[in-house]
Amino acid sequence: MLRENQTIVTEFLLLGFPAIHNFRSLLFCVILLLYIFTLAGNFLIIVLVLTSHQLRTPMYFFLSHLSLSDILLITDVVPNMLYVIMAEGGVISVVGCITQYFLFGASVGAECFLLTVMSYDRYLAICNPLRYSSIMDFNLCYQMVFWSWFLAFMATLSIVLLICSFQLCNPNVIDHFFCDMAPLLEHSCSEKFIVEKVVFVLGIPFLIFPFIFIIVTYVSISLTILRISSTTGRQKAFSTCSSHLAIVCIYYWTLIAKYVVPSKGQSFTVKKITSLLYTVVTPLFNPIIYTLRNKEIQGALWKCISIRLQTYFK
Repeated sequence: MLRENQTIVTEFLLLGFPAIHNFRSLLFCVILLLYIFTLAGNFLIIVLVLTSHQLRTPMYFFLSHLSLSDILLITDVVPNMLYVIMAEGGVISVVGCITQYFLFGASVGAECFLLTVMSYDRYLAICNPLRYSSIMDFNLCYQMVFWSWFLAFMATLSIVLLICSFQLCNPNVIDHFFCDMAPLLEHSCSEKFIVEKVVFVLGIPFLIFPFIFIIVTYVSISLTILRISSTTGRQKAFSTCSSHLAIVCIYYWTLIAKYVVPSKGQSFTVKKITSLLYTVVTPLFNPIIYTLRNKEIQGALWKCISIRLQTYFK
């Protein structure tokens, strides 16, 4: 029901970071650099996977889509955030706000599924290596990647359609730097019970089940690695999944800190810092961890550089 004395809004004012007015130029430069490095690192992974024959395996195929989801996430949030920081606030239409949340939610959901698919890939490679090639063929890889993206977009779309049915009322000020679901619901003058329940129900198969599945697969992987007799064999087996495990830990730590830990009593500054870590810093860890810890990606990168240098100096 529409609240009395409330005006239906058509745009929002994002406040950004008013508490750090004197440091906005420094914050702008830092976030811009992180954005550039994140784009460069993730695009580099995608290009290497597409061009290098030694990286044409299921694990790196999934990794390239993980990089794609990180690019979508950070590009959806950061460019407008930079404008909000320098302008000390920025206006965004309701349609633009909902669209931003849709792309944000879809990329988060896709990343959850892709991390789950990658853990299954590592489980087969280590716990069932003799059947790995016959099970994890590229037909299955394409299907799992397709369903990861499709389900993420469809689930987010169902939430967005419910939000679109709401009437959004004044005040039209959002004390944040991007349009997340919570600020949108706070400005609803319609009944929010249904969408809150839908979000809770969708959170089980999209967040809880993948997280449990990843834990179970890594328990099995750990037990298999511990049964390997040689130290060299254990180190080699663990090195094939350590990068993915590091990404999973960082991703779910920030996800839990942002959406699971009770936010009641937290200041707006703490909430913004948590969101900033999740939307800007976390996507940077994927290329850093995989390029610094992965010898195959390093080898493919140096091979690509050497070929370019040979071509240039001919």
